[in-house]
Amino acid sequence: MIGAPMSPTPQPSDVRDEQIVVSACGPEQRLEQARLFNQCFKKSVDEAALAWRYDQAPQGASISFVARPPGGEAISGYACSPRRAIARGDESTLAAVGETGDVMTHPDWRRRGFFSQLDHAATAEAKQRGWPLCFGLPNRKSAHIFLELGWSEIGTVRAWTFVLASDAQSRAVRAKEGRLKSWLTPLDARACARGRTRLDAARTSFRHAVIDRFPDEVAELSRAVEARFAFMLRRDADYLNWRFVRTPLRMHRVIGIYEGSKFAGYAVVQLPRKDSGVGYLVDALGRDDHAVLAAIGEGLDELERAGASVVEATAIDGSWWNTRLVEGGFLAPKEEHHLTVILHVNDERHALCAAARDASAWYFTDGDRDDETMG
Repeated sequence: MIGAPMSPTPQPSDVRDEQIVVSACGPEQRLEQARLFNQCFKKSVDEAALAWRYDQAPQGASISFVARPPGGEAISGYACSPRRAIARGDESTLAAVGETGDVMTHPDWRRRGFFSQLDHAATAEAKQRGWPLCFGLPNRKSAHIFLELGWSEIGTVRAWTFVLASDAQSRAVRAKEGRLKSWLTPLDARACARGRTRLDAARTSFRHAVIDRFPDEVAELSRAVEARFAFMLRRDADYLNWRFVRTPLRMHRVIGIYEGSKFAGYAVVQLPRKDSGVGYLVDALGRDDHAVLAAIGEGLDELERAGASVVEATAIDGSWWNTRLVEGGFLAPKEEHHLTVILHVNDERHALCAAARDASAWYFTDGDRDDETMG
């Protein structure tokens, strides 16, 4: 990674907890934050990727804090990014809310309580900015820490699987669910093919095209869909083009769904990485459930042409999106293979807070998560 050299970081045994300083970060700290990220996670990022994530979103700059020992580099970090949410399509409820992400502590410095300081600083700043709530999807190792700090558990999220081809790649993916699932991959492929017939039936009413940017009409479509859901992150051209088109890695493909000349929906897919047969159905929106099923079908076709053997898509358990995936033939993971959906309320009086209490009533896909890419 190109940039200024790392500052020497003291050894954990040489630093008392009270010497750790929590500081807000701006664009000039993205390289330092990227170095910390790459020490904490298997997926790596660079300075430009964090600048895209924290500084370039249409909703405004993210909140980010790090904890540092005296004279050293960051050893713990926390980010919370703004998203525009609405309750039941009521424009009076439209507001920025915070989505937590990149919560991390260097392995050598864990279990010393720095996370609680960062969480307090970030949620206080979110409240100061007027964000009525924050939400997040922590993994099973960190979810309990959020709950101990006053966050509420409001749902669970799991990754569902569609087997396009019974081959070594798909068997390896199904093995995550157990050895038996790997052996049964040919049966899974046939079950998914049956679900695909329902998607094919929906597609007969529409035409599709790969598009290089989202049209302005997507905002009108989002507003029409929002009225059906207790809580939804607004989709408009500015946000979607930032989220899926102007990305550092350029791994997404957007398929527009049309009824005649009228824009009726879209699907976003993430193409398989090199030497991987796994693609992702990242986001979808449609004028109605029929259009959404058509979008899912077109997304699967696009990933199959790109060489995917397996497609994964994440859904909140019990949600509308969960139901659409099941209708389309996606296979359930084990119940224990889940993330937790959590909520932090800053303003009890705001309608979004009551609307967000049950995550199963949300419109929420992989595209609403904070990561640029899945997997």
